[in-house]
Amino acid sequence: MKDFLRATIGLELGSTRIKAVLIDSEHKVLASGEYGWQNKYKAGLWTYSLDDSLKGLGECYRALKADVMSKYGVTLTKVGAIGISGMMHGYLAFDKNNKLLVPFRTWRNNNAANAAKELTRIFRYKIPNRWSIAHLYQAIKDGEQHVSEITFVTTLAGYIHYKLTGQKVLGIGEASGMFPIDVGKKDYCSQAVAKFDNILSVKKLPYKTIGVLPKIFIAGDNAGVLTAEGAKLLDEGGDLEFGIPMSPPEGDAGTGMVATNSVKSGTGNISAGTSVFAMVVLERPLSKVYPEADIVTTPCGNMVAMVHCNNCTAEIDAWAGVFGEFLDEFGVKDKSTLYSRLFEKALDGDADCGGILAYNYLSGEHITNVETGRPMVFRKTESSFNLANFMRAQIYSAFATLKIGLDTIAKKEAVKIDFLNAHGGIFKTKGVAQRFLAAATGVPVTVRKEANEGGPYGSALLASYMLNGKDQSLSDYLSSVFAGGEVDIIKPLNEDRVGFEKFVKVYIKGLPIMRQKI
Repeated sequence: MKDFLRATIGLELGSTRIKAVLIDSEHKVLASGEYGWQNKYKAGLWTYSLDDSLKGLGECYRALKADVMSKYGVTLTKVGAIGISGMMHGYLAFDKNNKLLVPFRTWRNNNAANAAKELTRIFRYKIPNRWSIAHLYQAIKDGEQHVSEITFVTTLAGYIHYKLTGQKVLGIGEASGMFPIDVGKKDYCSQAVAKFDNILSVKKLPYKTIGVLPKIFIAGDNAGVLTAEGAKLLDEGGDLEFGIPMSPPEGDAGTGMVATNSVKSGTGNISAGTSVFAMVVLERPLSKVYPEADIVTTPCGNMVAMVHCNNCTAEIDAWAGVFGEFLDEFGVKDKSTLYSRLFEKALDGDADCGGILAYNYLSGEHITNVETGRPMVFRKTESSFNLANFMRAQIYSAFATLKIGLDTIAKKEAVKIDFLNAHGGIFKTKGVAQRFLAAATGVPVTVRKEANEGGPYGSALLASYMLNGKDQSLSDYLSSVFAGGEVDIIKPLNEDRVGFEKFVKVYIKGLPIMRQKI
């Protein structure tokens, strides 16, 4: 029988799935569960219902519990620790009664662009549209009634952790997506706090910056325990015991770094899902503020340059749905290999996609200065229009904007990247998206066996580190975890690199079309 008292659970609320994994003391995945959900576009903003988040969390845990019973014949009642992860940043504001004041504003929204630009100038620190402080300041600038009632602002990971523990805290990696961080002090930047306090004072708002932000915890810290109420939220059956220690809640950026062993200086990782982002751990600060690069931290507080793009796989999913409907019309029932066949077909395409150009912008994209989503496909009359080139263009488009952002810091700051660790469902078909990503970035790309588990695996590892890594740094702990693990490495092929460069040059020329208000 497995020793579940030494096992840990990682739970992640991602963009399309809520997923849980249970790992043992050797960091092997024992069981998993998941629940599908989707954002909604309401009143001009992307949002999720918090009721749905709690329902999905329970359904996800129910599936995990059932998987444990199926595999081991026991009811899961207690584990060593639990870690929470959630889609990064965004805006959740609560009043004194812990009532949500406005619907959850996710990372996907670009409505806080003016506030982000102004705060970047005030702080002299890049503030992206999706950061919590940008959303708060935009609401203040817009005169939204709710801002005077705020007593607490957090992210989705912070909210779920609060519901399970009663603690209003965040891991430093996720907190660095709310407000600027002083990496030396491992806390919110005091100069930025003073400047924002001045804004609050001028606007006559009844709180201070630190008063409404979550308390910061570092990887390895104990961030509370599962309460009786929290245990009931997770397990409606009532079998899960309360009192289980919980690690600091992190965003999917931080847990993705952990899941790919990318927390040392000079390493980097790429997380690809509904959005795509690259995290490069810096050896030194960047010389200036770049619109393409956000400065965040690892879960242990080291400085990271982050290139974040709002769009990645959603348009590929949409086209796969169309091809699935086509198969339905011909009575094909088994579509389990649809994605893999489409991806493998892309390998037969021309290196430059045969003159086909695709934009995957379901929502706006700040790096390329596109305000609203408008997915498009273009081709010249003489283009080689076939399925292979079409699919290759779709996969290229998933990484094109990321390449534009990474090229900026790599060339202007001479940031050294030896290799990139990648994870996400797009890499499930072996040797396709990974190969194209290597072409886009110009560096070797590794994909680990655990890559498909992504954030939930990373949050389970952080929970394990809290239990077992007291005398080790997080990087040393992860080095031992991943020693000898199964890894696929693909180096960039010259033909692919040249083809991707040609594709991106045309891609950049076509961006003015994407910016048109049609």
